[in-house]
Amino acid sequence: MSVTVLNHSLVKHKITNIRKKETKTKDFYQNVNEIAGLMAYEISREFPLREIEIETPICKTIQYEIAQEVCIVPILRAGLGMVDGIRSMIPTAKVGFIGLYRDEETLEPHEYFAKFPDTMKDSIVLVVDPMLATGGSAIAAIDMLKKRQCKNIKFVCLVAAPEGIEALTEAHPDIDVYVASLDEHLNENGYIVPGLGDCGDRLFGTK
Repeated sequence: MSVTVLNHSLVKHKITNIRKKETKTKDFYQNVNEIAGLMAYEISREFPLREIEIETPICKTIQYEIAQEVCIVPILRAGLGMVDGIRSMIPTAKVGFIGLYRDEETLEPHEYFAKFPDTMKDSIVLVVDPMLATGGSAIAAIDMLKKRQCKNIKFVCLVAAPEGIEALTEAHPDIDVYVASLDEHLNENGYIVPGLGDCGDRLFGTK
């Protein structure tokens, strides 16, 4: 597996925008989508291709198309904020959904909703969640996808803590991880530092 931190000037600029506490819902949502689109461009660089014969206005020619379907699986609810940005780059991508809640006593994540395309197990699956803090939700989501026979899974997030990266890579050493920003650490309350606050609340204007 690999962990890739996207060192891109536009990504850094837009991450700065969503970190600012004064950024309002509209601009926050727009920037999250734009970052996700930029990340999709980089992640898809190594997608396998197949040859296809087409006809241009001039002649027949052998060209290329992505060889596998792509499926985006947001972890509800904050992961929804990244879907449109990725689909702007890969409009043929299908979308599945995973909903998780955390047990207040054990702090373990539990599935409360799951819905997926029929072709998902043979697709390139992009699990998306803006934040990777402790790694618990990401690990649980990937566990669920592997139980459904998915073989080509990538995890995509905006901001990650080193603790979350370590936990995810230990639990799923075969999964490639893509991060827009690797932050400093988790604080005593489990928040990423410097982070960007509660991404779901800021995306959807809730408290």
